[in-house]
Amino acid sequence: MVTNAQKANGAGNIPLGIPTQDQELAVRARLTQALQMSLDPSEIISLFFHQIQPLVQMSGVLFKSATTKDDARVGRESLHHCDYRLTTDEGYLGEVIFSRSKRFSEDELARIEQLLSLLVYPLRNAVRYQTAMRLALLDPLTLVGNRAALNNSLKRELQLANRQHQQLSLLMIDVDYFKKINDDYGHHRGDLILCDIAKNIQSVCRSTDSIFRYGGEEFVVILSNTNSLGAEIIAERIRQQIANTQIFHNGTGINTTVSIGISTHNGEHNEEMESLFERADRALYRAKQSGRNRTINSTVMPLFHQ
Repeated sequence: MVTNAQKANGAGNIPLGIPTQDQELAVRARLTQALQMSLDPSEIISLFFHQIQPLVQMSGVLFKSATTKDDARVGRESLHHCDYRLTTDEGYLGEVIFSRSKRFSEDELARIEQLLSLLVYPLRNAVRYQTAMRLALLDPLTLVGNRAALNNSLKRELQLANRQHQQLSLLMIDVDYFKKINDDYGHHRGDLILCDIAKNIQSVCRSTDSIFRYGGEEFVVILSNTNSLGAEIIAERIRQQIANTQIFHNGTGINTTVSIGISTHNGEHNEEMESLFERADRALYRAKQSGRNRTINSTVMPLFHQ
């Protein structure tokens, strides 16, 4: 369903050429076929934009999804625009905004509304598919990336680091004495602590860093284009942030700490994921053996500790 069409700056009567009925039917047929070819919302919007040009010329289109922060934009924004809210039987899908330098005529607006009826369900299917794909790569408890997402991201980041000769660092983070927390306060409270730790890691990390739950009480952070010293600084900020945070249970504050192991890929030679993980894991083991609540680098002695 297409509702609430808003016509910015009014609707004009500037003809751009009236298509024949045969032309319109041909465009609609091609459009219907093209929209079945992708499950990427951005590509769906791009296909729609290019296919309808023979019927309604425009300079740009923007789709604002109701369920994600990822807007899909094609072309350029211009002075005049018309906005449409897209809804299905499942609810509000998002908003589509068309723009161009000339005002849209009433006939063109009516034609756009008819064409949008062909867009709604292919776009809904694409949004639904992309949402399912994102959820498949999220840890359902902490809502950070899961192990499958970690493998995909690290493989991609290693390839990029090798190609651009950049450094890449990995943090392996383990919650100290987590079994005791579960034994003393219950698994539900333990789950809440894991969620809180994930939020603390996110609050410290940069927008370019990627955070994952590796399994159990272990987390991994990928630090793109980050050398060994930079990784130690970020790791120490994470350690301090978590150590300074209390979670209250029945009026009692629960203090948690983490141990962190670091490994860094120097970008000068190809390194397998397993090697990078192994070095970070050895550093984490040393952090545990050294008393916990500390950061240890796989190549140097710790600069930071309790």
